[in-house]
Amino acid sequence: MSAKDSKKPSGPVETKDLKLWVDRDLCIGAATCIAVAPKAYELDAESKAIILDSVDSETKETLIESAKACPVAAIIIEDKKGNRIFPK
Repeated sequence: MSAKDSKKPSGPVETKDLKLWVDRDLCIGAATCIAVAPKAYELDAESKAIILDSVDSETKETLIESAKACPVAAIIIEDKKGNRIFPK
């Protein structure tokens, strides 16, 4: 698998009317995001989540659930207008 954006592997990326990214300073490599949305994320060499080019095959609901599953709220999701969906 490869990152959706090789220059910014942890995002932000746009998919399903959402903008999402991983805050690399917060990410602890727990991999709960991968358990919930395996087509959206994987851990890089630094054990930080990156967003995969296959993220588009996950549902909007699954992406939101993956952010909620993160124990440190390192996945940030906004709608197209820039309104924060998670974390609030």
